[in-house]
Amino acid sequence: MGPMPPPPRALGNTERTYRRFAADGVTRIPFQARVGTTDLYLLADRDLTRAAREAARRFRTEVEVHIAAEPAFATALKPLEPPTGPLPPVVASMYAAARSAGVGPMAAVAGAIAGAVGRELRLHSREVLVENGGDLFLDLAQDAVVGIFAGGSPFTGQIALRVRAQNSPLGICTSSGTVGPSLSYGRADAATAMAPDPALADAVATALGNRIHGPEDLQAAVEWARSVPGVRGALAILGDRLAAAGEVELVELAVGDSLLAVGSRGGSFLTQWPTANGQ
Repeated sequence: MGPMPPPPRALGNTERTYRRFAADGVTRIPFQARVGTTDLYLLADRDLTRAAREAARRFRTEVEVHIAAEPAFATALKPLEPPTGPLPPVVASMYAAARSAGVGPMAAVAGAIAGAVGRELRLHSREVLVENGGDLFLDLAQDAVVGIFAGGSPFTGQIALRVRAQNSPLGICTSSGTVGPSLSYGRADAATAMAPDPALADAVATALGNRIHGPEDLQAAVEWARSVPGVRGALAILGDRLAAAGEVELVELAVGDSLLAVGSRGGSFLTQWPTANGQ
């Protein structure tokens, strides 16, 4: 959400690192697509850079054109009533997500664009991952493990979310009140929401983070997030405390696990893909 800084440094590394992973016949090729302040990192079974760039440009333009017509869309911190008449799907999804989460529509922009690009690329690839400022869209052919970056919390680099292929497409989005550029009125090191609609996951992650000001807020906040229709799971971290609700499958990262860095700002993830034997 908002302008993106230069590519971040991964945990313990000096540069963003990419690798190719193959598992059960699925080869995942990493590539990047930049359009203005949108900076996407992607995985697919082949390089779809041109298609990703064209899709990102088209969806960004739809949002920009709508902002020109409805300036409040860019600045509102509360839900807005959409104007009458047809809207581009990416814009309509932002209005709907904001209404469900009780936040402004731009709280959903990164997830909405990641999902729109991912769904389009999925027509050309067996599976797709799109990372947009730390917000993820995954449409998987095989299970994946998504590691959580929570700033200085001791959970960073230690735990991850297992994502089952049968539960995708899925958006996994995170807000942080302590790391990175995300606007948050809370103090959570990481506030994560999971939903089939990435725009909804993004908006709910923002609202979840806004509700957390101390450790005593964690459990009630994730239970609220899980209660939002369409949300499958939620997780929140503050220091050495963690709370989760819904379909959250946590795994412990082992020393030596092979990680693919797709972002390490607050609210971003490290993604680990399974080895050939599925472990």
